[in-house]
Amino acid sequence: MRRRPRIPPAPLPQRDGVDPVRVRLPAQGSWATVREHLVERLAAGAGVIDGMLDAGLIVGADGRPVAPDAAYVPGMFVWFHRELPDEEPVPFDVDVVYRDEHIVVVDKPHFLATTPRGSHVAQTVLARLRRELGIPTLGAAHRLDRLTAGLVMFTVRPEERGAYQSLFRDRRVRKEYEAVAPYQASLVLPRTVRSRIEKERGVMAAREVPGEPNAVSRIELVEHRDGRARYRLLPSTGQTHQLRVHMNALGVPILGDPLYPVVTGPVAVGDFRRPLQLLARVLEFTDPVTGREHALVSGRLLQAWSAYDDWADR
Repeated sequence: MRRRPRIPPAPLPQRDGVDPVRVRLPAQGSWATVREHLVERLAAGAGVIDGMLDAGLIVGADGRPVAPDAAYVPGMFVWFHRELPDEEPVPFDVDVVYRDEHIVVVDKPHFLATTPRGSHVAQTVLARLRRELGIPTLGAAHRLDRLTAGLVMFTVRPEERGAYQSLFRDRRVRKEYEAVAPYQASLVLPRTVRSRIEKERGVMAAREVPGEPNAVSRIELVEHRDGRARYRLLPSTGQTHQLRVHMNALGVPILGDPLYPVVTGPVAVGDFRRPLQLLARVLEFTDPVTGREHALVSGRLLQAWSAYDDWADR
């Protein structure tokens, strides 16, 4: 079995809670210089790469700038900081629900991504927590969709991250969600929905397809009034958009959803008026490091239920 190459520690500090980008040069290739490979791989344009090299912004494992004419070395690692995009601040707090020397569990607001990705970098839960708590080693044990609010777990020590991530991978966490959606008297609940869900890269919405089920959700009715209902959602798998897809398939799409049943496009930047009415309400698990039993509950309220009339006017 081929052993994976050891990854050296990053020679650059975080910036605004965001790690530097790490690039490993492929073992095989026809590039003569590091520059040639980066120009081709990063698609940033030769002028951008040349400017970064001339300014000493691309460094090797020893922290020294990579020379503009540095020879290509297979397996070499280089690091640099990406230019942070202009981001609209998300004007909602991230509340810490639980914290010890191993984990931090927070109550994420709607519209804030869990970890840096695409155009959401500094305005993410991870980057915020690293800055606000002063824990640069913080990493995500799992993720929530940007539009979903509720409980998210982060790990403090990198060497323990795998143990906590395995909780979610091996389905040893009881997750309970809450949603507000239309009330349908003919819908028989509770019920367990099983289907196969696929999400194609570059396509915004996931879809149900024929085949062996890979997504299982239990749907329960909690209460209803004036045509709306509050539902308890208990997923036993974790496919992308699973709960949103299953609620839509039942004919009760979650309020505020820009993808189901109809793709209306991404939520406009800075538009925080109608958040997706989906909340990760409960996380229950046995800590794999300490053995401690946890039953954590979000303190957030879904607006379409708690502020019924205000939501209708938005």
